[in-house]
Amino acid sequence: MSLLEIKHLSIAFNNRENVKFQAVSDVNLKLESGEILGIVGESGSGKSVTALSILGLLPYPKAEHDKDSSIIFENQELINMPNEKFQKIRGNKIAFIFQEPMSSLNPLHKIGKQIEESLKLHQNLSKEEIKKRTLELLKAVKIPNPEEKMKAYPFELSGGQRQRVMIAMAIANNPQILIADEPTTALDVTIQEQIIDLLLELKQKLGMAIIFISHNLRLVHKIADNIAVMYQGKIVEYGTAEQIFNHPQHDYTKKLISSNLLLNLQNKNENNTILKAENIEVSFPLKKNLWGRVIQELRAVDNISFELNRGETLGVVGESGSGKTTLAMSVVNLVKHKGKIYIKNNKLYEEVNHFSKDLQVVFQDPYNSLNPRMNIAQIIGEGLSVHYPQLSKSERDEQIKEIVREVELSDDILNKYPHEFSGGQRQRIALARALILNPKIIILDEPTSALDVTVQAQVIALLKNLQSKYELSYIFISHDMNAVRAMSHQIMVMKDGKVVEKGSADEIFNHPRRTYTKQLIHASII
Repeated sequence: MSLLEIKHLSIAFNNRENVKFQAVSDVNLKLESGEILGIVGESGSGKSVTALSILGLLPYPKAEHDKDSSIIFENQELINMPNEKFQKIRGNKIAFIFQEPMSSLNPLHKIGKQIEESLKLHQNLSKEEIKKRTLELLKAVKIPNPEEKMKAYPFELSGGQRQRVMIAMAIANNPQILIADEPTTALDVTIQEQIIDLLLELKQKLGMAIIFISHNLRLVHKIADNIAVMYQGKIVEYGTAEQIFNHPQHDYTKKLISSNLLLNLQNKNENNTILKAENIEVSFPLKKNLWGRVIQELRAVDNISFELNRGETLGVVGESGSGKTTLAMSVVNLVKHKGKIYIKNNKLYEEVNHFSKDLQVVFQDPYNSLNPRMNIAQIIGEGLSVHYPQLSKSERDEQIKEIVREVELSDDILNKYPHEFSGGQRQRIALARALILNPKIIILDEPTSALDVTVQAQVIALLKNLQSKYELSYIFISHDMNAVRAMSHQIMVMKDGKVVEKGSADEIFNHPRRTYTKQLIHASII
């Protein structure tokens, strides 16, 4: 008998008007011991909802199953299982890695304590053994300086490091099944490879089965034994990795596999400089003496200068912790920094002293950047109320509807709330919020990391069309080298807070000089 068997799974959600939305329909899947099952599909296809139902993590009773729905694990029915009984399975026999680590980690507790909590709950270990195991786990997922990171809070880690902490927590109790929902989304390409290798190693060592959910087809192809393709809540194709990638049958599967980003023609825009940064430095204190004076610090951004032309995209690449996002946050004065930052206005440089409508940011983690108490119309329209108070309600509503359509969403979402959307849909909402103010510069911090490949291509095309139409300038931060190549005119490669290589996209991709740059490019090759 299979380790896990899903039969005729259907999931519907009741909204506030008690109208049902069918998210998943008649899904049938099997998972054998030691198998890695990949689930792929676009945002909103039902991948994550299916995975969450395995551990009973849906918002019941708003979520409901048909009477024929069944999920069997070790001869036990998981649907409607009492919570007391489920507690012995969650995090112990079946573990889950969530897509957005910042939402899953407790901001009030140190990393070490959060990993130790799972070990205390499910394993009979001494205090010393728990600390030793915690350190081993952090080392296993390639966390740098693990002894120090045990004492750190989530906000002190980069997005990629937070995701690796989540992976450490998930594998802490050697589960029989590991459900990994976009586990590498926030990681750069080199660390992605390390995490995939780690998961494969665990499979061999422990005989652990894995459900690997991702829109990154390269990673799914590398790790999965069998693949299920989901579309509009249904399994439209199922087979071995070799069958799915080499002999796809369904039109949607063919579309997923053939979706590749169109390469930028690299026609550099020669217009005037719109943004200029000089000698930017950002340091974080690591240790203070008795008088509060900093005696040890981390130089997160080390003496970086660059220029951004009107209508140009500057790509910023590097592994997690390299300082990419910290540099971007210094540009908008969201972190304390040294150096000077200028924005061109009326043919003069003016120092940026505040966050204006001309300079907008799309953050890496859309869930935490969207107010959960505001509906989508309020979130997108908030900036209009601040910067364009003269607009009438009808004018504001029409602009909101128009920008929502531009990011490939329908305007019937406007009365819904962030938690009702997939990660990819939330990122498009965040993009709409930035675009609606018609900014001159947009900082894009991993804007496509939560999107499947087909939507990635649509968003890249949208960004380029908007750039051409309005002469927008972008700072495009990403670990996805394919996306960076598709978008960028100029590229900066960062490592340990420094710029190790800078040049045109053609120079960086076709004639890289530094070994580190070559490694990044090699790791991204499909």
